[in-house]
Amino acid sequence: MKNIFRHASRTPLSESDSKHLNETEWLVTNGLGGYASGTIGGSLTRVFHGYLIAALPSPLGRTVMLNDILEQVALPDGRIIPLNGLQKADDKGFAASEYLTHFGLELGLPVWTYEIEGVTLEKRLLLPHGQNTTYVNYRISAGSASWKLQLRPAVNMRAHETPVNTPVETYSFTVRDHQYELFKSSNDLPPLRIMIMAEHAGLAVECACIRDVVYAVERSRGYIWKGDLWSPGFFTAEIAPGREANLIASTENWDVMSALSPAQAWDAEHDRRRRLLMEAFPGAGGETRDELIWAANQFVIAPVGRQEDTARARAAGDEIRTVIAGYHWFTDWGRDTMISLEGLTLTTGRQVEASYILRTFAHYIRHGLIPNMFPEGKKEGLYHTADATLWFFHALHRYVENTGDLHLLKQLESHLLDIVGHHLRGTLFNIHVDHSDALLVQGQEGYQLTWMDAKVGDWVVTPRRGKAVEINALWYNALRLLEGWLRDGGRTDEANGLAEHADRAKASFNEKFWYADGGYLYDVIEGESGGRDPACRPNQLFAISLEHPVLNEDRWESVLQVAKKKLLTPVGLRSLAPGDKEFKARYDGDLRARDAAYHQGTVWAWLIGPFIDAWLKVYPEDLETARGFLDGFKEHLHSACVGSISEIFDAEPPFTPRGCCAQAWSVAEVLRCYAKTSGLPEGIEEKPELTSLVASS
Repeated sequence: MKNIFRHASRTPLSESDSKHLNETEWLVTNGLGGYASGTIGGSLTRVFHGYLIAALPSPLGRTVMLNDILEQVALPDGRIIPLNGLQKADDKGFAASEYLTHFGLELGLPVWTYEIEGVTLEKRLLLPHGQNTTYVNYRISAGSASWKLQLRPAVNMRAHETPVNTPVETYSFTVRDHQYELFKSSNDLPPLRIMIMAEHAGLAVECACIRDVVYAVERSRGYIWKGDLWSPGFFTAEIAPGREANLIASTENWDVMSALSPAQAWDAEHDRRRRLLMEAFPGAGGETRDELIWAANQFVIAPVGRQEDTARARAAGDEIRTVIAGYHWFTDWGRDTMISLEGLTLTTGRQVEASYILRTFAHYIRHGLIPNMFPEGKKEGLYHTADATLWFFHALHRYVENTGDLHLLKQLESHLLDIVGHHLRGTLFNIHVDHSDALLVQGQEGYQLTWMDAKVGDWVVTPRRGKAVEINALWYNALRLLEGWLRDGGRTDEANGLAEHADRAKASFNEKFWYADGGYLYDVIEGESGGRDPACRPNQLFAISLEHPVLNEDRWESVLQVAKKKLLTPVGLRSLAPGDKEFKARYDGDLRARDAAYHQGTVWAWLIGPFIDAWLKVYPEDLETARGFLDGFKEHLHSACVGSISEIFDAEPPFTPRGCCAQAWSVAEVLRCYAKTSGLPEGIEEKPELTSLVASS
């Protein structure tokens, strides 16, 4: 078991222990976009915490259904021992049991261990794949006592991001045997069904409102931070050595909930997780690799909300798949999906799902663009992005190189030509090629079209309108990729036409973007105020790292060394070099303060990927140094969200993790580079027998 926390029973918690318990989070997902998450100490600190956040069909979207379970043990002498306790929350919103002695991950799933009067109680949690269901298991693993467990579910059913002070309504509920069925009459939510499976189980109807629950993280971020929960009563169960109790909560019907016994549900999930490891690397692996593979699995989902798309895909013999950009609050984003696709699917042996993702996004191409993102509970995407579509070419290239699936490439050829045509002619948001130099221009007032997309009200923090360095690196790469695919398909005239555009773009790029005084690349040229922006940012690395580098090779090492000196940290790259007048060392405070720092120095974990790609182009034999750039992430896997990688970090030591506690492209790029620098073949290359299957699918 992966150990995250240890503590001697009934000894005072140190300040560092308390901080660790109440700031470190766990996450379990269900393959639909739903999840369960909380702090390892038991406090609810975010609006997003709960034991069941269900992924429901549009227009509902993700919904908090079961917020908490208040757990107590009744000892034979009548004493009541709380295992967690909103009732004991201090003014900081923290509540941790003095009996919690250990927290760890078992096959990537959370395990809590409590020591009480010489008896060891273990608690485990899982969400069966493809269901909006949570299983919570309690068992005595050491000692001889027999106890009565009391479990009180607490709810405030609400939309995923609705404030925690949403009024607690009067819920209607029915009771049958050892089951509750709760209804919220004011909307179209499905009922929450809760049951207990244990020997000598009982159910008590004792409605209660739990007032003024404190959400510490929401308070620190400037949001509404106090709210109420409601409970219909509590379950009881006797547990003893050899006997266990399982609480099951779900939005599925009773038949689905009862289809698997608790033991069968645990066995199925454990087998699935072992299979994920075998599909990624059939040979021996390591602890870090295993954690990253399980983390990657959390982001690849079947989006349950878009039912029409599911029907369309299945009619063609496919399935719909997408990528959750980050937990807890992101949905699926086109840019994040395309950047993450290789690490999440190809590196992990999930090539068929990669093809589903590419087909899914191809269906949504409009005006030569793929969607920037799908809002929660919506069926249609938003298209305000200049780079997501160009990343689509990159993702498709990595897929074809990995699988040899020329059939999909042929299917998408017309889409690719349409994309390039729209960019040459001009498309939405002033995205167009400047035919005087063949470089790509983007930018429209009020929109943030590059990945540096922070916006507060009408304030676009880093607008970068004009000719941005990474946009033109991606544009050149896309032109060269499509040129090669057309040439391989015998379409020589069209390929030659693209080659002319690419040649001109490369010549203009090297003439205009090179900042000789700094030995690196301008970030944006010919912007709104004219001139060239010398801000030293990581965006320039894509001029080296992509399959077809637009930057002349004699300048690679200079750019790389500047990035290493000014931007590299143990957990990714700074978004802006220290010393710049706009540099912000910390990402904290209210929303405006945070967004002002989001791309102004804040470290992004995913950028370690293009940095290592560029490093290995300049120093192709130096795998050892490249692998060393990943060392900081091993320790980080024990903090923030255990077993995953955060979105961002402060720009200066101690590089405090911030933002989403589990981010798709962070995990994907670290895992991809972990495989790339190991000296082992990646994914499909170890399993050539799958190539023909994928190619013919």
